[in-house]
Amino acid sequence: MDELIGRLATNASIDSAVAEKTVGIILGFLRSEGPSDSVQALIDQIPGAEGAIEASGSGGGLSRLMGGGLMAVGTRLMGLGLGMSDIQTIARELFRFGRDKIGADQMGKIIAGTPGLSQFA
Repeated sequence: MDELIGRLATNASIDSAVAEKTVGIILGFLRSEGPSDSVQALIDQIPGAEGAIEASGSGGGLSRLMGGGLMAVGTRLMGLGLGMSDIQTIARELFRFGRDKIGADQMGKIIAGTPGLSQFA
């Protein structure tokens, strides 16, 4: 997790705490909306990912009441002070990281199998 947070903080020029919250939000979204086997393979390769997902509140409850999908994720990320260009940079960096960890084929399945995600690839 530290490696991913460091990459996001550096490449997207964001604070480490924001980077960690962002990872939790995005991975929680992928877990609920993406192809479960591929997403779980990615999560398993990121030590601390489960904790970040839980800390982000992406596991259900209030986030489910607020609605789901990519728009809800965008709203939550913008609530952290991120703009659309920041979100695109973060998504691309997360995809690069994912390709490094689980391979291009598995990451491609996540991108193709998650509604709306391909626009960030």
